[in-house]
Amino acid sequence: MLTFISSLRQAWRLCIISILLSLLPSTFAFADSGRERLSLDRGWLFHPGDISMPEIVGHSASYGNAKAGNARGAAATKYNDSDWRKVDLPHDWAVEGPFDPRANISQGYRPRGIAWYRRYLRVDESERGRYFELQFDGIATHASIWVNGNIVHRNWSGYNASNIDITPYLRYGDVSNTIAIRVDAEQMEGWWYEGAGIYRHAWLLKSDPVHIMTDGVHATPKQINDRQWQIPVAVTLDNSGKQAANVKVEVTVFSPDDKVVASKIQSVSVPVLGQAIAKLPVAINQPQRWTLDKPALYRVKTVVLQDGKTVDEVSLKTGFRSIRFDARQGFFLNDQHVKLQGVCLHQDHAGVGVAVPDAIWEYRLRRLKELGVNAIRFSHNAPAPEVLDMADRMGFLVMDENRNFNPSPDYMKQLQWMVRRDRHHPGVILWSVFNEEPVQGTEVGYEMARRMTAAVKALDDTRPVTAAMNGGFFTALNVSHAVDVLGANYQVPDYDRYHKANPDKPFTSAEDTSAFMTRGEFTTDKSRNIVASYDDDFAKWGNSHRDAWQAIDSRLYVAGGFVWTGFDYRGEPTPHEWPSVSSVFGIMDMNGFPKTAYYMHQVQWIKDRPLIHIAPHWNWQGQEGKEIRVMVMANVERIKLLLNGRELGEQKVDPYRMNTFQVAYEPGKLEALGYQEGKEVAHTSVETTGKATALQLLPDRASLAGDGRDAMPITVRALDAQGRAVPIDNSEVSFAVSGAGQSIGHGNGDPNSHEDEKGKTRKLFNGLAQLIVQSHFDSSGELLVTATAPGLTAASVRIPVQKTAGIPAVAVSYAPTLYLQNWRLSPTFATRPDPAQTLADNDMNTWSWGQAPMLEVDARGSDSKENHFHLFRSNFTLDKTLGSGKARLLFSRINGKAEVWLNGKLLGTKTSVNTGDFSVDLPAVEGPAQVTVLVEGEPGKQAGLEGNIIAEPKK
Repeated sequence: MLTFISSLRQAWRLCIISILLSLLPSTFAFADSGRERLSLDRGWLFHPGDISMPEIVGHSASYGNAKAGNARGAAATKYNDSDWRKVDLPHDWAVEGPFDPRANISQGYRPRGIAWYRRYLRVDESERGRYFELQFDGIATHASIWVNGNIVHRNWSGYNASNIDITPYLRYGDVSNTIAIRVDAEQMEGWWYEGAGIYRHAWLLKSDPVHIMTDGVHATPKQINDRQWQIPVAVTLDNSGKQAANVKVEVTVFSPDDKVVASKIQSVSVPVLGQAIAKLPVAINQPQRWTLDKPALYRVKTVVLQDGKTVDEVSLKTGFRSIRFDARQGFFLNDQHVKLQGVCLHQDHAGVGVAVPDAIWEYRLRRLKELGVNAIRFSHNAPAPEVLDMADRMGFLVMDENRNFNPSPDYMKQLQWMVRRDRHHPGVILWSVFNEEPVQGTEVGYEMARRMTAAVKALDDTRPVTAAMNGGFFTALNVSHAVDVLGANYQVPDYDRYHKANPDKPFTSAEDTSAFMTRGEFTTDKSRNIVASYDDDFAKWGNSHRDAWQAIDSRLYVAGGFVWTGFDYRGEPTPHEWPSVSSVFGIMDMNGFPKTAYYMHQVQWIKDRPLIHIAPHWNWQGQEGKEIRVMVMANVERIKLLLNGRELGEQKVDPYRMNTFQVAYEPGKLEALGYQEGKEVAHTSVETTGKATALQLLPDRASLAGDGRDAMPITVRALDAQGRAVPIDNSEVSFAVSGAGQSIGHGNGDPNSHEDEKGKTRKLFNGLAQLIVQSHFDSSGELLVTATAPGLTAASVRIPVQKTAGIPAVAVSYAPTLYLQNWRLSPTFATRPDPAQTLADNDMNTWSWGQAPMLEVDARGSDSKENHFHLFRSNFTLDKTLGSGKARLLFSRINGKAEVWLNGKLLGTKTSVNTGDFSVDLPAVEGPAQVTVLVEGEPGKQAGLEGNIIAEPKK
């Protein structure tokens, strides 16, 4: 066999080696075996707007259009994207665009449309035979994905991940692989701002042929008794190899302090191109409980061993906690009663839209923790995976919600994906199958929910299923009969009625409040779309913050509530329309700056320390002597109010309504004192300030990691001459950012602002704005931020950027060398043929098809005494670079004499019959190009194109 192989030319050697590899046992050791999950965030090319596919005219075009790898237009491998914009992910193009009063109000008047992304990657020859998977955590909204001209995936939701096996389509060695994605954001799934683009992280997974499927480890703990728990681990394996594989699966559980507490191993056989499940129930005695205050996380490591070698490994975190929804007493965590102090969240943030960096998500959750939130409803869709990891680490309970209410196969897959991905998270306590569906009170809704509930239970039977119903739960047959916990949206008048009629059905508010506040405003002005922050205004279907919480907190059977919403969000600017472009429902604005509602809920939800707050500010120049409504919020027994040292009154604290005083305005200091058992335990004040004289920058953290991913918000505010924050200043601030990072956006919380969120200026809104900065990739040193405003002293801050290794990533290749592929090969000619000859448009068979290496022998056999001739032909495009007159065609190893023709003109001649490289200069012309290579071979010998054919700029 070896003698035979050595007698063949290089191309045939490669062919035989490929065949031999397919026959080798699946234990064949690849150069880089084991699992690698590489970031694919960097190195994308972006084109705003759709690119129409070329019209298909004629037999040849019709025939080619129907063939694998022959995608046309921007999906084609050889499409010219040289003038596309370079972007990194996550990316939301909608937030970059202007506001348009003609655009959809629900999307915040932001045009969305259609756009394209492309990226190139190379795969080393040594990795041939491994398994490759593209992973996109979220693309808004519908997406069509091509790899090397093959359509490989279509996604029908902006909120679920796409995990795509691309192994069959890959090319190895020097040839670049092309990923092309058409994103259709004209499609909508919600009535809020959804953004546009690849707005979550992207990854390339590489593993051995036998590997753990994505989301293939089921490790959800179950309680056996008071002392004993079990993790009934189930591991789904896949085998993309060419032989059945016998492997061992080993599961090891590590405690929060990283000590081994249990392990188990099992053998399993995985069929060719099939799956197998290994079941390894692991017993754990008296584990440390996951709680809200001490969220203890265990690590479950799963290893796949083949012939004693680790071929795959996956680790995930989980936690041990018991949950129970009681129809009469509400919710219990670890047998301790807990009232759900929750908020609903959408996923956009000031300056960045839905392309929210992980560090900004951490900031958002930290702000909620400081507020006293213990539960989050991610409405109305599955969140990014990193966000659930944070919720677990920080101690949040989660309602995980499905987006599309539909049990048909395409949409059921979205629900099942969410459950598979998220079921190991201890923070998840409820699966929600929908939000506010018109059929919720009908038999149709019941039957749909019954099927979706069953699908959830088949994947996870440890948590109850709910649905957020805004009515319809008193009919004879409705969705509430198909779920475990009734989730009610805004139905406060029916709380007691429903509980009386259904005393055995657990009950929670799934969404409540919908109150309006504009941060920093205390006088409603309908002409300016401004709502005062006194909690007097709310949607006709909702309640004030105070009324909604009182209704929940005073009823033991109500498990808790989820305020609509934790943060303001773009779109749905109820009760307003243009020029308002974002909501005012939030407890905080889009930056995370608090409104009065923040302090109302904080004193209601935090019990372990005394708190006291005053609203409003005390800058009311021109209103001297007029009564100002003052609200004091506290969690103590009694409060006292003073103005400039004079006592104005003392009141017993009202934990639901808060405390109100009417105070005649005079400049100075307004103070509130809080008392517990007669002792002063809390104090706060607001002061009349002078005019703003200087700017101040307050970074959220001390430093940034220089990995190109880390980001932080910087609070921007104005100070008076005494260094006090001026709460009414609206100066326009200009930003300059230099050094080891950049600005990625800014905001100010003004729901009526149309400022460019990516520009260099932003007005303060009621004294505040926020700038978001991000480190450069592979950077270190300092990031310098300077803020200036007319008439104010400038502010600057230097943020250290720490050298950080960063996460493993796919190498960036923006401008790949063009490899000519998809060649036509003529039959053998006995005499020199005309290189300019054409094929009939409907002739698909006279010439064959191929890709380099392409070697042909004399069709007359080895006895022939005459030379033989072949034509090789390919089409490509001369773009601005290749058609500049400064580029060339490089042929790696032509075997035989050759002539190279371009569009019917001879470019060069190779006169030697010996195998060797050959290049010709390309003319200065742009547009379609057809290269024809006439190869003359010696009698009985192979002749043709042995290596790659490259179009590239001259070096």
